[in-house]
Amino acid sequence: MTQEEQGGDAYARAGVDIAAGNELVRRIAPLAAATARPGTMAALGGFGAVFDLAAADFRDPLLVAATDGVGTKLLIAEAMGRHDTVGIDLVAMCVNDLVVQGAEPLFFLDYLATGRLELEAATGLIAGIAKGCALAGCALIGGETAEMPGHYPPGRFDLAGFALGAVERAELLPKPVAAGDVVLGLASSGLHSNGFSLVRRIVADAGLDLDARPPFSTDQTLGEVLLEPTRIYVRSCRAALRHGGVKALAHITGGGLIENPPRVVPDGLTIRLDAHAWHLPAVMRWLAGAGELEPGSLGRTFNCGLGMLLFVEPAKANELLVLLEAQGETVWRVGGIETGASGPARVVIDGIETAWAPPASPS
Repeated sequence: MTQEEQGGDAYARAGVDIAAGNELVRRIAPLAAATARPGTMAALGGFGAVFDLAAADFRDPLLVAATDGVGTKLLIAEAMGRHDTVGIDLVAMCVNDLVVQGAEPLFFLDYLATGRLELEAATGLIAGIAKGCALAGCALIGGETAEMPGHYPPGRFDLAGFALGAVERAELLPKPVAAGDVVLGLASSGLHSNGFSLVRRIVADAGLDLDARPPFSTDQTLGEVLLEPTRIYVRSCRAALRHGGVKALAHITGGGLIENPPRVVPDGLTIRLDAHAWHLPAVMRWLAGAGELEPGSLGRTFNCGLGMLLFVEPAKANELLVLLEAQGETVWRVGGIETGASGPARVVIDGIETAWAPPASPS
């Protein structure tokens, strides 16, 4: 036995499988290659990933970076033994933040950590990441798989992602939002990737089985509803930006519909939304009832059915609504911008007591 073989055998006895890691790289290489785009220069396996910004056809670019994870939604995926959707979530949480700055996502890097590498699960995770990259139009150009026995228990894993985008200097968002501007809302695909610590507690308190049909009407199991991946808004929002008239965007993530929109609106303004203008998803209505959540708490935790808001010029609002629908989005005119009190911008949602009322208890 060679020194190299002896060293590998010792590492395997410590719980790290180098051969499995090599096999994972072999499996995911074609998945990453399928996400190539202008500017991609290298295959997986090098010490660093290279991207040619000039080949991406920018003239005076600013770089925009974002990093995020999936949070405790991973525990739902682990419990369900389903790993292909949370990779999409990982990409979405990063690239949707990039497009809010007006940026085009260029490439993505992932970090997968686990106690012991399970090839099928890891391949599913990376396949989901590759699918998310394809939906966003960015290249999966590298990553890291860390096997850490003793740090993570069997079957447990964690994911983190990093995305880099670019925007022409003159097109950086947000632009100044003003009183009279219109707010358009793009439908979410469900819970996306926020609030899952609360979701898991409500599900546990209700004694529900993830493999069973949920209390609200659906043809999916509860686990499938909870694992619905975060919608990626990159292509539709970039089409809207090219059309013109968009002043700012807000990705509705942690902090929900109450905390996120003021981040892109100047002080002294009120973002007034009409809760009757769009649909609260059934899963969120059920969570509000089962968790005895007040409307304000619901709005500070979940996206409440709106995954992205666009703040647009009034004269362009109807054109942009039609354009976004043509891009495959469900779009509502959900509110507008008003002059408010001095101080930070704030969100006021009219009609939430009736529009977000929990389902009636069966008699």
